[in-house]
Amino acid sequence: MARITGSYPDDLDLLIEGAVEAGVFGGKSDALREFVREYFEDHEKERIAAAVALYERERITLGDAARLADVDRWTMRDILREHGVELRLGLVDEDDAAYEVEAARELEFDDEDSSDEESRAK
Repeated sequence: MARITGSYPDDLDLLIEGAVEAGVFGGKSDALREFVREYFEDHEKERIAAAVALYERERITLGDAARLADVDRWTMRDILREHGVELRLGLVDEDDAAYEVEAARELEFDDEDSSDEESRAK
């Protein structure tokens, strides 16, 4: 888990403290995590922009970018192309390879159509 240090206005700090004391949140960290999570859930364009920026700077893989943007890999590839970001090809590490294997397992093939084509070819 990442650790962030920052500053914000006193009034906001008081509101967070009050919410913690009222039992709304377990602590300041819980409150801040919830605020950031909700922000990105409600702001799809900003979530995608963050994923594109991280991918472009080679800080994350395509799979990570797709997960952060909350889209599938094919959609993420299209988004990156739309933003003029060059795709990096190949597997980066074992995690990326595992993601590719899992994605391949989830692909659906219509076996009936392929067996019909085989029968016609004979």
